[in-house]
Amino acid sequence: MDYKYTSRSVEDTLTIAQNIESEKFPNMVICLEGELGSGKTVFTKGFASALGIEDTITSPTFNIIKEYTNGEIPLYHMDVYRLEDNNEDIGFKDYFNKGGITIIEWADIIKKELPKKRLEIRFKVIDEDTRVLIFTPYGEEYEELCSAVL
Repeated sequence: MDYKYTSRSVEDTLTIAQNIESEKFPNMVICLEGELGSGKTVFTKGFASALGIEDTITSPTFNIIKEYTNGEIPLYHMDVYRLEDNNEDIGFKDYFNKGGITIIEWADIIKKELPKKRLEIRFKVIDEDTRVLIFTPYGEEYEELCSAVL
């Protein structure tokens, strides 16, 4: 079952990310999909802020993975936009089981690498300020998270 949330501002996107963070658990995987400028990195900033991470969060497009270990629980922020088909040597699955939280921008590019249990969030641009976020939970804990927050 999909859940929908309409964000009418950057602040709304930050708030929903903080609400999702309040239901966090170890090895959580959040997959973000949507066009450039749709709010994926804004969501990650809100989530990281709620974790107590004070670093400046930017999209790790050229690094692919940024690790933030100074918050309540480690955050692994991935941006796989620039990856080609051969990404086996990056070790994504290692990150999914390190006890932290993994947020992946452009996750649809690495569909084959994703764990079966995850939360997918698709960002649809409506206008300059408005986004519709479509949450698709895979796994009981993600269903429960969506039911609690949305």
